[in-house]
Amino acid sequence: MTTHNWDAWNYRESTGISARQEDLTGFKVHAVDGDIGKIDAATRDVGAGYVVVDTGPWIFGRKVMLPAGTVERVDWDGNSVHVDRTKEQIKASPELGDDQLSDPSYRDRVGTYYGGTYDGRGQL
Repeated sequence: MTTHNWDAWNYRESTGISARQEDLTGFKVHAVDGDIGKIDAATRDVGAGYVVVDTGPWIFGRKVMLPAGTVERVDWDGNSVHVDRTKEQIKASPELGDDQLSDPSYRDRVGTYYGGTYDGRGQL
């Protein structure tokens, strides 16, 4: 694992998200090894940004929260978001329940989980 200074809850400047006002809802989401679903909700809150991805049939309709820091790039013309995690890493993430979006302990678990899976190439 590298010593990359990863910021879980803020989008990378290189994504262009802070400079644009378009809503990411409905954008396709691509992991490093394939499609994982579409964005169901997104927030740009400073220090608390995330996207919620509806995985559809891929993992039985489960929704997952991805911290803003996992977003590697946005294809604005293609309406797609690329994240730097594998499908398996996302599948193994803490399950998102109905009331957990605003639960600080859930967000802590998610941030810790994704922070521990980062090596800059989407590998464990």
